[in-house]
Amino acid sequence: MTPLRTARRVGDLRPSQLLLTFGVGAVVDLPNLSVMVMGLEDWPEDDCKEIAEERLLAAVRRQLGPQVQKLLAPPVAESTGLVPGPFDESTRIGVPVAPFPRWLLCPSCRLLAPLSSGLFELKLDPYRPDHNRYIHANCTKPGKPPTVVPARFLVACEQGHLDDFPWVEYVHRGPTGCNARLRLLEVGTSGEATDVFVKCEVCNRSLPMSGAFGEEGREHMPNCRARRPHLRDFDSRGCDEQMRTILLGASNSWFPVILSALSIPKDVDTLSQLIEEHWPVLQNAQNQQNVQLLRQIGQLRPFAKYSDADIWAAIEEKRAGKGREQEDGDLKTPEWEVYSKPDASLNGRDFQLRPVEPPADYRAFFTKIVLAERLREVRSLIGFTRIVSPGDFGDPDEAQELKRAPLCRASARWAPTSDVRGEGIFIQFSEAAVEGWSAKLRQREREFFEAHRRWRSMRGLEPAKGYPMLRYVLLHSFAHALMRQLSLECGYTTASIRERIYSRPETVEGEAMAGVLLYTAAADSEGTLGGLVSLGEPRNFGRHLDQALEGLRLCASDPLCAEHHPYRDSLTLHGAACHACLFAPETSCERGNKYLDRSVLVRTVDREDSAFFEA
Repeated sequence: MTPLRTARRVGDLRPSQLLLTFGVGAVVDLPNLSVMVMGLEDWPEDDCKEIAEERLLAAVRRQLGPQVQKLLAPPVAESTGLVPGPFDESTRIGVPVAPFPRWLLCPSCRLLAPLSSGLFELKLDPYRPDHNRYIHANCTKPGKPPTVVPARFLVACEQGHLDDFPWVEYVHRGPTGCNARLRLLEVGTSGEATDVFVKCEVCNRSLPMSGAFGEEGREHMPNCRARRPHLRDFDSRGCDEQMRTILLGASNSWFPVILSALSIPKDVDTLSQLIEEHWPVLQNAQNQQNVQLLRQIGQLRPFAKYSDADIWAAIEEKRAGKGREQEDGDLKTPEWEVYSKPDASLNGRDFQLRPVEPPADYRAFFTKIVLAERLREVRSLIGFTRIVSPGDFGDPDEAQELKRAPLCRASARWAPTSDVRGEGIFIQFSEAAVEGWSAKLRQREREFFEAHRRWRSMRGLEPAKGYPMLRYVLLHSFAHALMRQLSLECGYTTASIRERIYSRPETVEGEAMAGVLLYTAAADSEGTLGGLVSLGEPRNFGRHLDQALEGLRLCASDPLCAEHHPYRDSLTLHGAACHACLFAPETSCERGNKYLDRSVLVRTVDREDSAFFEA
């Protein structure tokens, strides 16, 4: 598959969208085209800005291999405030795409054919790239040549492969020598698969599209061809799974596998923090003269009060210590150490913490409340899945088990990355209170573990691996309850608030962790308005905690919600939780709305013996 190289930008996406919504391997709807974002080999690496975050880079290397050299932001042209002309060089900067699916449909005569047939003609408009389209020049219907649309049926598998629907094989119920000429007919107005028929005009065969779904689809659909259209090849390992029919634009056609880290300072010294922040530029300096040159070309404006000699000395000091750093890929432990022990001397431009007292009524449950007035989150895309969401499991270490599709044909040398600024509230739970509470609920612990084991067994994963324990259910449920309450007053939508759960009993790996960070990390100014931090002040926070917990006592879906069992009623990974009380948007939850139960927080109509806040 050759990328659509019109050398002009057709649509605009935010850098964060190129990771979370329309990343490599995802299908994007342009004004008149349906295209797929191509693999990293086709990205213009020279137009990508390097992002410094060593802890995240170490975690990415742990997943993708030691050959990963850097984290790069998607290519973005500098804005001049003017509308670029067709010959402006900035219009050539962007992410390459290729038409997908390759089968197109004429809406007038209903002709269904692939691009390779030569029946459709590409019309390019250098002055209005949003008008680029394919037309059916030889359409039998009168009038102007119609703009063709993509066929809305595709096939995919859980190995991350995606392919055009096998139209010819499907209508002929297998391989055929027929020189097929197909039309896609709709006999009703609903658009349902039962009302859509594919017909071969050569041999007069016709089949409804409903036969491509369900049990009938599993019986007649062929095996996957292991096609990887974003890499323009077929997987050399092959694929033994059966094709699964999906619709174009289906939500399960692409799920990103993301690693994220919060930037935390390593040094109290301001110069060392600046060196860390600008390391992608400074790491190439070989001597003090290079530092002087960087200053002359305007790359060292934040270092105005420091001499070239001081900067060079700091660079050498960082290089000397870089090789001694332990890069184990652990993202949360260093963050816990900084947030649970806030130090004002570490505050900088992208990191400002301010501890406050917990509300009086909650001091038995919380050890510390920390207001993160400024924070920075860095996210990297390391792959994607289809059909099965990584949020079902949530553990990045299981990326290989999740059948993660690669971003490039060879081993990746860099990872697409974006960084966003925001604010947040960190709540540290009392370890003694959590331990004392969990010791009383051994039976509930066993119930959640059994649900966890059965859930993983059904998916062919190691049953006992990755169980987060009941303390995680407590922290996770609390985070969702508070998130929903704060969104009512802070000015942010629920989808703009994210959670970060720090949960671990005391082990040989390190000290116990029991805390929740709720923060904003939006790509625009919405993430830094200050509305979230203001609600964490002692005079406000107690009231919000009371309202959040009070709202959980009775759910609109009770008694069904309160009586839901983690595994007895159905194979789920949550207890008393539903969309009316605890579930959060996909962008907010780190575990795909799993491991939730409001009965561990407050008394419900079904359980009164497991409430943490009423012990």
